Amino acid sequence: MSPPASHRRRSRLLSWPLLFVAILVVHSLAVYLFTRGFLLTRTELDLHSSRDDRPPQGDVPTGCASWPARAVDRLVIIVLDALRFDFVAPSTFFPEKHPWMDKLQVLQKLAANEKTSARIFKALADPPTTSLQRLKALTTGGLPTFIDVGNSFGAPAIVEDNIMHQLVKNGKRVVMMGDDTWIQLYPEHFNKSFPYPSFNVKDLDTVDNGVIEHLLPSLHKNDWDVLIAHFLGVDHAGHIFGVDSTPMIHKLEQYNKILEGVIDTLRSLSKPGGIHENTLLLVMGDHGQTLNGDHGGGTAEEVETSLFAWSPKTPPDAVLSVLDGSSCNVDLHGKEVCISTMQQLDFAATISALLGIPFPFGSIGRVNPELYALSTGTWVNHRMGTDACTNDLEAWMMRYSEVLCVNCWQVKRYIDQYSSTSVIGFPSEDLQHITNLYSRAQTNWSASLRTTCSSETGSQQKLEEKDPVLLQQIDAYTVFLQTFAKLARSAWTEFDLWSMCIGLLLMILSVIIQACMLVKLNTICQPSDQKKASSSIIPKLSFAFALVAIRAASFLSNSYILAEGKVANFLLATSCITSAWHSMVKGKFSVENFVFLLLNIFVRFGIEIGMSKQLPAPAITKDHSVGAICKIFGFNSCNILLEIFPIISLALVAYIILRCLSHAICQRFLKYFVLSGTLVSHVSIGFHWASETALFSHTGIVQEFGRSLAPRLVYAIGGLSVAISALYRIFSLTDHLKMNKRITILSAVVLCSWSPTILMLLGRQAPFVALICMTGAWCIIKLQQKHQKESQLSFADPVSVIQWSLLAVCLFYLTGHWCTFDGLRYGAAFIGFDHFHIIRQGLLLSIDTFGVSHILPILSLPFIAMLWYNTTSKDNKLKDVILNNITQVLLMYGLITAITCTLTIICVNIQRRHLMVWGLFAPKYVFDAIGLLLTDLLICLASLYYS
Repeated sequence: MSPPASHRRRSRLLSWPLLFVAILVVHSLAVYLFTRGFLLTRTELDLHSSRDDRPPQGDVPTGCASWPARAVDRLVIIVLDALRFDFVAPSTFFPEKHPWMDKLQVLQKLAANEKTSARIFKALADPPTTSLQRLKALTTGGLPTFIDVGNSFGAPAIVEDNIMHQLVKNGKRVVMMGDDTWIQLYPEHFNKSFPYPSFNVKDLDTVDNGVIEHLLPSLHKNDWDVLIAHFLGVDHAGHIFGVDSTPMIHKLEQYNKILEGVIDTLRSLSKPGGIHENTLLLVMGDHGQTLNGDHGGGTAEEVETSLFAWSPKTPPDAVLSVLDGSSCNVDLHGKEVCISTMQQLDFAATISALLGIPFPFGSIGRVNPELYALSTGTWVNHRMGTDACTNDLEAWMMRYSEVLCVNCWQVKRYIDQYSSTSVIGFPSEDLQHITNLYSRAQTNWSASLRTTCSSETGSQQKLEEKDPVLLQQIDAYTVFLQTFAKLARSAWTEFDLWSMCIGLLLMILSVIIQACMLVKLNTICQPSDQKKASSSIIPKLSFAFALVAIRAASFLSNSYILAEGKVANFLLATSCITSAWHSMVKGKFSVENFVFLLLNIFVRFGIEIGMSKQLPAPAITKDHSVGAICKIFGFNSCNILLEIFPIISLALVAYIILRCLSHAICQRFLKYFVLSGTLVSHVSIGFHWASETALFSHTGIVQEFGRSLAPRLVYAIGGLSVAISALYRIFSLTDHLKMNKRITILSAVVLCSWSPTILMLLGRQAPFVALICMTGAWCIIKLQQKHQKESQLSFADPVSVIQWSLLAVCLFYLTGHWCTFDGLRYGAAFIGFDHFHIIRQGLLLSIDTFGVSHILPILSLPFIAMLWYNTTSKDNKLKDVILNNITQVLLMYGLITAITCTLTIICVNIQRRHLMVWGLFAPKYVFDAIGLLLTDLLICLASLYYS
């Protein structure tokens, strides 16, 4: 005897969670394979240069058969993290003067007054511009790899050859103070180290104060050869307050005083016989930052940083013939300042040549002539005998030519080793071109050696006028090095096309399977009038598919990826206008249509302003985007309003939530627990915001409870609520409740468990985001309810699901996020905590990033599926229909995300050689892939929770 139809239907419904798990497994495998092929970076060779390395006889002339001689005795490297170029260069070099310019006056004065020994460089970094990649690239002399972005919270020790390894191996003593990332990268390379935790972006002073404590005393000691001091205040001030802010200006002014003390100390100890007689000072940034304080991408603001070099001992005047004089301007005091440009790729090779240590094996940079010439030691005539040069410039040119000769041999050695061991290597025609350039440069060397030294004393002559033969030799070596660097930048990443294609095929296969599952699910509970159902669902499916296809196709353009939030808002508004037009045709235009249209306008302006990024602090400046409004009421009134209004708005949000909860939950214990937990959480959020305002700065209780205890209390209540909601789902007997009520209770409990934590992490914008979210959800649900009541059909509306998805995308961008690593709001990870823990801070950052775009939208999807049903319907039939609709909605939402991610993968595959692949397309893929897996996981949990 066959089982009843209701049992068969229920068994099918209970099998859906297992199918969702299978989809998660397939997507995980697809993402793994594609990522393995796409982000398979260059092969890191486990080879190190040695002092005994010599080029084979005949490969290079005798003049460059050994590593360069030491030119400086001691090196001081002061790293100012996220140092923008316009922090150092005089404001006269820019079209418009800004408040943060001309604060590092000590560097500008040195560059103007001591032209032969001080120089400002515009240093160009290679993206990605996160600190880990930049430090690794600076010390290895190679290009950064995208895969290292994932290690930014826990940097692994570097095993590739680097200048730190060479310093230790060649007996140099290194002292480090500041950012503890150095210790993570080089755990056994320092004679002394004073590391300080670096990931609490809200802390502007701990790292800097630690450096200040040890920096000046260390300069008086003779127990080191290289000193590294890494300040973080400017980077953290940018992340929290932005560039145009008072804390940023204070930090720059503080750095100016510190640098004055460093320079005075070096100058006082640089007399003959002093410990700093032959010392070189470098003040540099590892990368720049945007006006919002972000970095990680490849924009001009992020890749342009500064390097300032100063030698206490002045080189001869002939150095001016080497230094670039094409970019000069007068400063604010009317004195001429010249600025040069260099690639950060050249840093490792240049430092190695100055310190007289072997170049790192994988370094592909060029010894920068201007930075090399600023050291007095490079002007010492080291070629004694009959061919000794009597002219400073010719002697320096000969020395530099020999340095470049060794530089080129080392790079050519690396090219040969890399090509023979790497799976793919470089294209054969490019390798042949590089080999020809190298051979041509070495052939020209014999002519350079025969050059006799001039006895002229006109050291101020231009370089090309002094010795064209040596200049041609230098140019030949430079062309070789720059050509290979260009080749490496264009073809460094090795793509495993087989893995990429298999991953892509799995994604396409999963989309087809999900679509078939959706079709099959629609057949489980077919309405009696199939013709009516088809005529109603086909137009909606077509329209929904068109919206998904348009959004997915936009990823083929980098411009549309940058404007993804606006594209999603445009498509959401299109669906809203279409719905309103359809209602007007029927003569049933509702208030929900009008509210939804109005909401889209607010969302559009919210995305444009970028709420959290344009409002990093409560204070408003005259240049702020809402400054025009504040001019009417006064800036002080606006600032007070900005401090109080979010708390008032939070009270409104709390009232709405409590009012809804009191009607939604009927069980007494659960109702009072959720109500009290929600109330305490929102009060704690208000206390936390109040503790950050100037109005309550003198209130001890608010300060003590609000800054640390209040956020932790919110997190604890949230975690306890999640546990109770799971236990309630497992052990509570809810079969006596109607399905509508049961789903409502489950949804309300789980949403109230997550929402306070997300509100806390979003900051002061949270109440406005919550109101937009609730209003948008209400409009979508009400419009869905009215449509399904009119049609009397039991299938889920695909247009409502795509609207839900588009609203989630809009909220992601509305809250100041975007799909690049500089779009991560690192400050949210430290709300309530001062110290870094990778799991804790990683979890909080993930909740902040994906809270309003993934967690809340997916967990609230059942509201679309069940609110329209009449409670007078037979409960057994109603239960099956609602469960079927919830599964449909979850499956549709997952399918939309899968289609979007599949098109992203196709786009990345097509654009893998695009100029912005690592700065834009690759981060977009990473965010979409993580979003897809998170969506699948949440759908699995939701299907188990609500089934």
